[in-house]
Order: sequence, then C-alpha cells, then structure tokens
Amino acid sequence: MLRIKRVYEERSDADGRRILVDRIWPRGISKERAGIDLWMKDIAPSDELRRWFGHDPERWDEFRTRYKRELAEKLDLISALKKMDREGTVTLIYAAKDTDHNNAVVLKEAIETG
Repeated sequence: MLRIKRVYEERSDADGRRILVDRIWPRGISKERAGIDLWMKDIAPSDELRRWFGHDPERWDEFRTRYKRELAEKLDLISALKKMDREGTVTLIYAAKDTDHNNAVVLKEAIETG
C-alpha cells in the first residue's frame, strides 16, 4: 500500500516504511521526530523546478507536467519504490503545507500508473 503523509503529522505503525521525498530537510523537525527510514533526495523535483513552482496552486498543472518529465529520467528510483511498495506499506513523506499540491502527490501518481 502506498500512502503520502506530511512529516509534521504524528508517526504511526500503519505508515510502514517512511520515505522522505523532499530535496531539503524539513524545517524545525529533528531526525528522531521525523522517523524517516530512507531519504530519497534524488527523486525530489530539481531545485530549479521547486523554486519555480513555489507551491503556487495556479502553477500546479504545469508543475505536474514538468515533474513527471523529470521522473521519467529516474526510472531506477521509481522501480525501487515500486519494489518497496510490493513488500509492504510505504509512506511518502513530504513537508509542504498544501496537502493537495505537492511533489509527493505527483510521485505517488507516477508510481501507481507507471
């Protein structure tokens, strides 16, 4: 089962393997509190794309398109996540405040459909 969750939410046993999918460590949270099993910086959007998007919902559709284009070049990382998902629950962890417009949403979509 593949899930997404904000890093600032409480950890749960139901999270399974917690994988941080942001390029930058979340502000104000210790590694212990975050409870991250794996930090996959390289699957996060490029710095350029992240800055351009700026979590602006008006840029969401274009962000999704551009990020999916970047993900198409990271098939090895997508495959690794698919393998982990087959082995048990995986929760993609992100820091953005917007729960509907963030890279974890796009990544989950890419894993499930690709």
